[in-house]
Formats: sequence, structure tokens, C-alpha cells
Amino acid sequence: MDFNFTEEQTMIRDSLARLIREQYDFDTRRKVVASKEGWRPKMWAQFAELGLLAAPFSEEDGGLGGGPIDAMVVMEEFGKGLVVEPFLQTVVLGGGFLKRGSDAQKAEHLAPLIAGERVFAFAYAEPKGRYNLADLETTAKKDGAGWKISGHKAVVVGAPWASHLIVTARTAGGRRDTKGIGVFIVAKDAKGVTTRDYPTVDGRRASEVHFDNVSVGADAVIGDAGNGLPLIERVTDEAIAALCAEACGAMKVAQNMTVEYSRQRKQFGTPIGKFQVLQHKMVDMFMEAEQSVSMTYMATLKLDEDDVTRKKAASAAKVRIGQAGRFVGQNAIQIHGGMGMTDELAIGHYFKRLTIIDSEFGNVDHHLKRYTDLSAVDVAVAAE
Repeated sequence: MDFNFTEEQTMIRDSLARLIREQYDFDTRRKVVASKEGWRPKMWAQFAELGLLAAPFSEEDGGLGGGPIDAMVVMEEFGKGLVVEPFLQTVVLGGGFLKRGSDAQKAEHLAPLIAGERVFAFAYAEPKGRYNLADLETTAKKDGAGWKISGHKAVVVGAPWASHLIVTARTAGGRRDTKGIGVFIVAKDAKGVTTRDYPTVDGRRASEVHFDNVSVGADAVIGDAGNGLPLIERVTDEAIAALCAEACGAMKVAQNMTVEYSRQRKQFGTPIGKFQVLQHKMVDMFMEAEQSVSMTYMATLKLDEDDVTRKKAASAAKVRIGQAGRFVGQNAIQIHGGMGMTDELAIGHYFKRLTIIDSEFGNVDHHLKRYTDLSAVDVAVAAE
């Protein structure tokens, strides 16, 4: 695939790579993850100063005039450093909804988001919902001009650090109906919002969030309160493309670490990297990572296509990333041996992150089915 980055995108990549190399080494990350806060607000402020939080937004919205490709560049570098700060949750997801909101919502929220002063988390998953974005038990009922939200959202990544939540809730219809779904902006400190925070296996923080008759105004609704699913699917596909870019960065580092380790580790007086069977495995790891990069670029470039094309591209990339991440991570651990899973060795942390990425926004099985169903629609339309 012939793909050239702009000069600005290359500058962002180089600046971010240098920052991560100098201030986000593995030992520093371990200390941050183990700390009470679990992240560094000062690092988040640096990201804002570098323009990373502004990069994907249009100039009209106060950004640098970029888009999904800029987010892809940032996320790949974050994957290389296993960055835990909530760029995906705040900029890609939160910003993805807000930039499609009203002028008043943009004016209120986008400027502080870009400045690093406001952090968002996407509260969409529910205990019984699996990967179905329309499977909602959380409700939003009309209350005068506003709404009252009640329900439980599970594994809301980044919520412990968030000032605001983007919440999906059912406004009408049955539990799995595709209609009757709204998207709401909710301040995390609003009356009736309670959270239980915890660390995740890959070093981030998440929350179980409960809403007990939380009152929000009419201005809290993003888009159509009765038909929010198309918007949710679009923003989620953008997040999938960004997540795939993060996985590509993590896979590249995991593969390089494994090659370097194989040169140093000796058995019978010979570096294990000279064993042909391991050479073949490491070549396969390289190929899996490179194929994932191509699929990620393809998915990112098709985010502005029609709904079916966009969804198929996102699902195809997510399948490839899930399969490749599993292959690269498992073989990296196998070549490192049992010590690969110790907390002191970096490769185990990359393996954990790649494993979790497979389950975010739908695993391999879910997206294989989604792709198959969408392809059947294409075939049916072509036959008419």
C-alpha cells in the first residue's frame, strides 16, 4: 500500500516518539501504573501542549485541521509506549461525539477538551450486553424539558480520571431495539452518579458506573434522542481504527523485543535466534504485524465511506488485529519463556495489552459475524 504522511503528521510522530522515549520508559510506566492515580495529569498536559489533543479536530472546532489519520499516528506511538493516558476515550470517542453535537455543545466542551482540562469516558457497555451496542437496560426518561437517567454501565475505561461521561441509554422501545437510543453528556460529579474504580489487567483504570435518576437538561442530548445508534456505530468504528493503530505499535515493539532477546539468550552456547524454527516464528510475527498495519490504514481511510463500507472495513481490521495480536503476543511469550509473564519484563505487559485489545468493541468472533452479515447485505442488494 502506497501511503504517505503529511509533513505535519510526520512531525507529530517524531515529537511524540521522542517524548515517549525520554519520559515514558518501561520503569517509569510501571511506577505510574502502580501509583494511586494510575496516570500522570502532567503528561496529559504535555500532550495538550504538543497539540496532540487538537490534532484530529477541524480548525473550525479549534483543532489543527486533522482527522482519523492524525489519531492513527498518535495511537500507534502510544501503542509502542503502552501509554495509559485516555487519548482514545477522550479525544477519539468523546471528541468524536462532541464534534457532531450542537454548536453550544462544541463551544462548551471542545475547547477545554483540546486544552487538556476536561477528560471524557465512554459509558456504553452493560453487564448483559456483550458487544451489542443496542442491548441497553440503562434508561433515559423524559423529565420536563430534560431527562432522568438510571442504570449500570460496566468496565468504563478511563472513568476514574474523567470529568464527564458520554452515556448511551434507551429512550424508547425494547431492550435490543435499534431505535429508541440516545447519547447523553453527563458530568461525573452529577447527583446520582456513583462509581467503583479498579485497575485493569493491562495497566489502565476503569469503573462500574451507576446512575440513579440522574437529571440532565435537554442540552445534554447529542443528536437525535430517539435514533442515536447510527452515531454510536460511526464513532465506535473510528475508535476501532484508532485501537488497531495502537495494537500495531505494540506488536512492532513486541516483535523487536523478541528478536533482540533471541540474540542474547543462549542455549548450548548458541543464541536461540540462530535456531531455524524460532527464526521462522519471528518472521511470521513480522508478517502478522505488517499485515495489520495495512489493514489499519485501509480501515482508517474508509471511515468517511458509506455505512456498509465503513463497517466492513472496521470489522475486517479488527479481525486481523485480533488474530495477529494473539499470534505475536503468544509467540513472544513462548520465545521469552516463563519469565516473559513476570511483571519485571516488559514483554508480558505488551502481551496483556494486545490480549485486551482483542476484546474491546468486539472480539474476533463478533467482527467475523458482523462482516459476514454485512457482506450478505451487499450480495442481496447486488442481486436486486
